[in-house]
Amino acid sequence: MKTVCVRNMPLAEEAFSTLGDTAVYEGRSLSPDDVRDADILAVRSTRKIDEELLKGSNVRFVGTATIGIDHLDTDYLEQNCIHWCFAPGCNANSVSEYLTAALLCISNKHGFTLRGKTLGVIGVGNVGRRVVAKAEALGLRVLQNDPPRERAETPTDAFVSLDTLLAESDIVTTHVPMTRTGQDATFHLADEDFFSKLKPGAIFINAARGAVAKTEALLDAINRKHLSHVVLDTWEGEPDFNTELLDAVDIGTPHIAGHSFEGKVMGTVMVYREACRFLGIEPTWTPDKLLPSPLVPTLTVDAEGRSEETVLWEIVSQVYDIKSDDTRMRMTTPDRRIHFDAQRKNYPMRREFRFTEVTLNNGSARLAETLKKLGFVIHVH
Repeated sequence: MKTVCVRNMPLAEEAFSTLGDTAVYEGRSLSPDDVRDADILAVRSTRKIDEELLKGSNVRFVGTATIGIDHLDTDYLEQNCIHWCFAPGCNANSVSEYLTAALLCISNKHGFTLRGKTLGVIGVGNVGRRVVAKAEALGLRVLQNDPPRERAETPTDAFVSLDTLLAESDIVTTHVPMTRTGQDATFHLADEDFFSKLKPGAIFINAARGAVAKTEALLDAINRKHLSHVVLDTWEGEPDFNTELLDAVDIGTPHIAGHSFEGKVMGTVMVYREACRFLGIEPTWTPDKLLPSPLVPTLTVDAEGRSEETVLWEIVSQVYDIKSDDTRMRMTTPDRRIHFDAQRKNYPMRREFRFTEVTLNNGSARLAETLKKLGFVIHVH
């Protein structure tokens, strides 16, 4: 039994070596020769998995440690009896913490308060649900739009139409899969019509897939100042992203919203377990003993005489400094494609909020509760 896994899939070699031989390659440069004698292929989203890569190989199982599957040619896989799986929800908490950091960063930078503003969440699945919970913890009013869920669930009053969401939201964030067909197609969902319906001065965030937002329409909305601020983690055509768009956004990051260490490891775990199920064997490997010590195990913060959101930003930014991701994204480089991939490949370890214990001095009960709902372990003095 041989598994080929990609280098940016943490602990994959440790997991799959329990099943047999493993070989590790760079994801984007994975070649047909690399996978020819593999039985299992474990990947992330940087390489298209299709006939060009797999024809003539021994691969019978493909697992992607990601929540998206637009890089998998599922028709080809199914037609050739190749079992495939993905990892829905593996990095949902990571993305919601990215949104938390982005919102606090933008509000702190531009001097406005989040509490009381309206956030529109488009796509309320594994990620969107967590974004809703953290936004409500921050005191935002939340509007939710998810047509598939609205059709499937009763009652439906938790959801609003897209037009209503765009008209009423101060901030809009997308958390939808990338689909090109069907009644809920999301390709270029955020187009000229979408931005024209947005409340003037709104903030737009895309941490879903790059092509959910039409680049030209987004640039036009920014240049016309119809949008006040923009946060982008995903870029149409990435890694060959539009540098003019990068210059125009407030925060730009290289598709790393879901790249907390825990988020990536959970993707590995989910693919490993599904591979075991496919092979008919009991999964025995767990990552528990291999997790590193927290980078920021403890923080002590004095909230006396300070606004709640200033204190929240101080705490969050010490655990996840989103501004550093933005700074690295903007570094001058001769080849933006290589630079984009290098940032993802060499992304510094980021741990989730739950691994930091915060001692809060002179803080309100509401502030302590907010921190707890964001995931931190709280001690109040």
